[in-house]
Amino acid sequence: MRLVKAALAALLVATAGGSAVAQDEAGFQAYLRDVAVRARAQGVRAETIAAVLPTLTYNPRVVELDRQQPGTSSSSAIPRFAPYRARHVDAARIGRGRTAYRAQRARLASIERETGVPEEIMVAIWGHETNYGGYTGDFDLPRSLATLAYEGRRRTLFEPEFIATLKMIDRGVPRERLKGSWAGAFGYPQFLPSIYLRLARDGDGDGIANIWSSEADTLASIANYFVNAGWRPGQPWGFAVNLPAGFDRSVLAPRSLSPRCPRVFERHSQWRSLREWQALGIVPADGRRVDPGVQATLIEPDGPGQTAYLLTGNYRVILDYNCSNFYALSVGLLADEVAR
Repeated sequence: MRLVKAALAALLVATAGGSAVAQDEAGFQAYLRDVAVRARAQGVRAETIAAVLPTLTYNPRVVELDRQQPGTSSSSAIPRFAPYRARHVDAARIGRGRTAYRAQRARLASIERETGVPEEIMVAIWGHETNYGGYTGDFDLPRSLATLAYEGRRRTLFEPEFIATLKMIDRGVPRERLKGSWAGAFGYPQFLPSIYLRLARDGDGDGIANIWSSEADTLASIANYFVNAGWRPGQPWGFAVNLPAGFDRSVLAPRSLSPRCPRVFERHSQWRSLREWQALGIVPADGRRVDPGVQATLIEPDGPGQTAYLLTGNYRVILDYNCSNFYALSVGLLADEVAR
C-alpha cells in the first residue's frame, strides 16, 4: 500500500509539472503571436518573422537564471571586493591581456588616435567580458530573449532586445551565429542586440561588423561604445589613493541618489576636484601627477583601512558598460596591469 501511495504521489507531481510546462509553452506561443505584430510595426520583415518564430520554444532555464540575479533576493549584504579582484585581475588574465595587447598594438594605437579611448581599456573590456574570446556563450539568442520577454519580470528590457535580434537577421546576420549568454549578450564584447545595431563597427574594412571572431571589429566596436558613452580623452579612469589617519568621511556623504543603479552610486562620495582632495590629504598611492582640476569621487570598496580609489567621470563610462563597482574597478585595474 505504501508503494502504491508513493507511486500515485510521484504521478501527481509529474502530471502537475507537465501541466505547468504545457501551460508555459501555450502562453509563450500566444505571446509570440502578439510580439510578431509589434515587430512588423517596427519594420521587421514578414519573411524573418515567419522563418524564426515557429522555431522557438519556451526555455525555463533562462527564467531560472534570471530569477537568481542580484536584486531578486532579500539579502542586502555587499561582499568584499578583494576576492572578486583576485578572480578577475589574476595573473593568467593579465598575461593573456598583455599578449593580446602586443599582438594588436598597431590596430589599438590607430583606434586610440581616432577615438581617444586608451588601448588598454579596450583590451581590458575584451578580457573581462569573454577572456579575450575564450567563451562567448551558447544559448540561442532569439529563444532566450523571447522567453525572458514572455516571463514578464523585465519585459521592457527583453522584448526590445528580442525584436532587435530579428532586425539583425534582417540585416543579414546568419541565424546560426546568434548564440550568446542566457541574457542575450554575444560576441567578444558581449553586446546586446540593440547595442550591436547602434554601435558595432567594421574595424578591418570588409564591410561587416563581425564581433564574433574579428579582433579588429571587436576593438573598434568597444571604442565606439565608450565614445558614445562620453569617454574623456586624457583622463585616467581612477587610481588608488592613501587616506590620512583620522580622515572624517562624514563630510563627503553623497547629497543625491542616482535613479540608475542606486546601490552602485550610493557607495561613491561627493565629487571634488583633485586639488580639493589633495587639500584633504588624499593623494595618489603611486605618486602620479594628475590634472588638479579633474573632478573625482571617492570609493572604499572594502571599507576603511583597505584600498581606496578616486574615480573620474571615465569610471562612470565603464559603469555604463556594466553597472557594477566591482566590474568597473576590475576593468580599470586590469587595464593598468595590461599596459604596465
